Amino acid sequence: VQLEESGGGLVQVGGSLSLSCAASGFTFSSYPMSWVRQAPGKGLEWVSDINSGGGTTNYLMSVEGRFTMSRDNAKNTLYLQMNSLKPEDTAIYYCARWWGGALDAWGQGTLVIVSS
Repeated sequence: VQLEESGGGLVQVGGSLSLSCAASGFTFSSYPMSWVRQAPGKGLEWVSDINSGGGTTNYLMSVEGRFTMSRDNAKNTLYLQMNSLKPEDTAIYYCARWWGGALDAWGQGTLVIVSS
């Protein structure tokens, strides 16, 4: 199982970034997926999840309306479109796979820095 995030970087407040997560080594289309973040000096925080077919998403209240999670099962890729970014969105963003009620596989993360 491999998950590889990309797309992080430095962006100004109010800007946008699009993260991607390339999946391999498993049947991507069979698994719900999540984005989880870790801000500097803080613990892990769930951001969003999506069901296996991509038709249902859920979001952390503080990102709802600003972030959009999607997936392309034909390309084995997960996405997170982040708009209207705030300094408190600064974090390492991880994609992770759901299995058996837990997140059992994680990528290495991609760093997002929102500068004011």
